[in-house]
Amino acid sequence: MVLIAVDDFLFRSKIRATAKAANVEVTFAKTADEMLQLARTAGASMAIFDLNSTTLAPIETIAAIKQDPALSGIHTLGFVSHVDTSRIQAARAAGADEVLARSSFAGNLAVILTAPRTSQP
Repeated sequence: MVLIAVDDFLFRSKIRATAKAANVEVTFAKTADEMLQLARTAGASMAIFDLNSTTLAPIETIAAIKQDPALSGIHTLGFVSHVDTSRIQAARAAGADEVLARSSFAGNLAVILTAPRTSQP
């Protein structure tokens, strides 16, 4: 199962449709607290974050996942505008396993949702 922290409704729809076509279960979180709760209880293998989100605290949530020994094995992936270097660096510093440009994420969504992932040690 893949957890998703994206507050753009059109992008959520695209992710939902791609996941359905790929037969991948996804769950969307509406808040940072919900994302952490789902990470603890839903058996997620990956958590995807829109790093430009203003309501989901993606950098802080990635850090919380990576600092929690029970959750640190969840593969974390963030996507952001390729010119937003400060968020890219912050996500990497927080422990994100992958950071992709929004265009790369959107263009490779089916592969991202279905490819096996491993978290950094």
